[in-house]
Amino acid sequence: MANPNQYFLLADHIKLSLLERQRAISLDLEPTSQDGHISRSLDSLREGVENVRKERIRLEEAGETSASLTLQETEHNLQTQYNDLASQFRGTPTETTSSTISHPNDPSLSADFSRASERPRIGSTSSFLKKSLRGSHSPAAASPKSVRFSDAPLVQEEDEARNALFPYRDDPTSGPPDQSHLDNQQIHAYHSQVLAEQDEALDRLGESIGRQRELSIQIGNELDEHVQMLDETEGLVDRHQTTLNKARKNLGTVARKAKDNMQMTIILILIIVLVLLIVILK
Repeated sequence: MANPNQYFLLADHIKLSLLERQRAISLDLEPTSQDGHISRSLDSLREGVENVRKERIRLEEAGETSASLTLQETEHNLQTQYNDLASQFRGTPTETTSSTISHPNDPSLSADFSRASERPRIGSTSSFLKKSLRGSHSPAAASPKSVRFSDAPLVQEEDEARNALFPYRDDPTSGPPDQSHLDNQQIHAYHSQVLAEQDEALDRLGESIGRQRELSIQIGNELDEHVQMLDETEGLVDRHQTTLNKARKNLGTVARKAKDNMQMTIILILIIVLVLLIVILK
């Protein structure tokens, strides 16, 4: 059975993948590119829970109560996390799903989880642009043509964030907001801000991919170590099997010799009895 810490590390890897999947959905990106990887990881985690359960049962049968209780707690924790992660992946989250996904098993990954849980933030450039972005979803009164700038950041709805981060679309009906009433300097400032936010989003995506690569390398190293341990165990089993075969062969030789000696003993006893009978009868 693999080390339970390996399964907790795998659970953290799945959590980060699900957080990135949620982030892609919030940015109107295609999230299904990682679905196959997440599905395979969930299958591996489920097999890990089964292995922990089998090991706990074996310890119970062997009478190792303390180790069995410790493993039972580990099994319960892994099973709970697997249920929450699987329900989140299938689109049927439970009450504890959000808490499970946002809290890593390894405290050293807290910073990674915090960055993966962030949502895009965009600053307001002008009252006209904000009203234009809102107008694509709900009717509003005509906005004034004056331009007012504000340095205070504003967290808008996800649809507004998508429109601000990705203003250029092939569909002419859902293009960028009307900028005909802005001067060149304001238009340049607006597009510079949009490009900067796009660069920041891409940088975060790159950091996330790098973290997932590091986790994958760690998992690969752990698997290599376990393969080596399995090879060593197989060698020990082969050596013990050879020893048992030799012992079985020796026992068979001793049994045959004992059988032959018994026959000789019976023959000698019969000869002695025959001699005694001949002497007595004379």
